[in-house]
Amino acid sequence: MLTHPMPDPVAFSLGPLHVHWYGLMYVLAFAMFLALGRVRIRQPHIAARGWKKEDLDDMLFYGMLGVIIGGRLGEVFFYQPARFLADPVAIFKVWQGGMSFHGGFIGVLVGMALWARKAKRKLLDVYDFIAPLVPLGYAAGRMGNFINAELPGRMADPSLPWAMLWPGVQGPRHPSPLYQMIVDGLVVFVLLWIYARKERPRLAVGAMFTLLYGCARFFTEYFRVPDWQVTLAGLPVTSGQMLSLPMIIGGVAMLVWAYRQRVSETPSTAYSQPAHTK
Repeated sequence: MLTHPMPDPVAFSLGPLHVHWYGLMYVLAFAMFLALGRVRIRQPHIAARGWKKEDLDDMLFYGMLGVIIGGRLGEVFFYQPARFLADPVAIFKVWQGGMSFHGGFIGVLVGMALWARKAKRKLLDVYDFIAPLVPLGYAAGRMGNFINAELPGRMADPSLPWAMLWPGVQGPRHPSPLYQMIVDGLVVFVLLWIYARKERPRLAVGAMFTLLYGCARFFTEYFRVPDWQVTLAGLPVTSGQMLSLPMIIGGVAMLVWAYRQRVSETPSTAYSQPAHTK
C-alpha cells in the first residue's frame, strides 16, 4: 500500500508571487497543444486543408479562455453550486483546483466557434483538427489534481499494490486522478491519434474523441468518490457519468452522421479551403 506523497502545491515563489503546480500543469497542457498541433499540421491530409502554424497560435488564445472560463463555471454549476453561492470570491481562486472538464469542453467549443467565424472556417473542421490535441492536456490537468490531493478515490482493498492512503480521507483509496490521467487522457490520446492520422469524414475525428472520452470517463468514475449521484433503473450513476452519457450518445450519433455524409459527398467537395486562402 502506498501513501500520497503530498508535494508542496507551490512549485516556486518569486517574491510575493506563488506559482502553483496546478497552474503549471495548465501551462504544460497549452504547450502540448502547440507542439502536437505543429505535428498535426504536417500530416498530408491536414496540410491539404490549408492549416497553418499561425492558426494554432490564434486558436490557443480562444481555447485558453474557453478552458478557464468554461471549466470554472462548470465546476460552479455542475458540482458545487452551494459552496460558490456561499463564497462567490472562491470562483476566482483557480489555483486551488476545481475545474470541470465538461464545462471546459463546452467553453472550448464556444471559443472555437468564435475563432471559426473569425477565420471563416467550418466549426466541424476546427473540431476535427483540435480533438487529438486535447487528451494530453487533460492528462496534465489530472496530474495537477493528484498533486493537490484532490478527487480521492473510493475505498480500495489494502492488498491492492497501488492502493493509497489519501490525506484527510480515511482508509486506503484508489488514486482516481491517476486512473483518469492514464485512461481518460493517455489511452484516449493514443487511440484518437492513430485514428486521426488518416483522412476521415468531416466530424468523424471530433465524434470519435467525444465517444472515447465519454466511455473512458464513465468507466473511471467507478473508482472516484462522486460529487453527487442519482439512481437510474435501480443503479447508482455519478455526476461524472451523468455528464458523460450525452457525450457517448452524441459521439455515436455524430459518427453515424459523419460516415453517412461521406457517401453523399464527392472527394472534391468534402472539404473546402477557408475563404481567405482561396
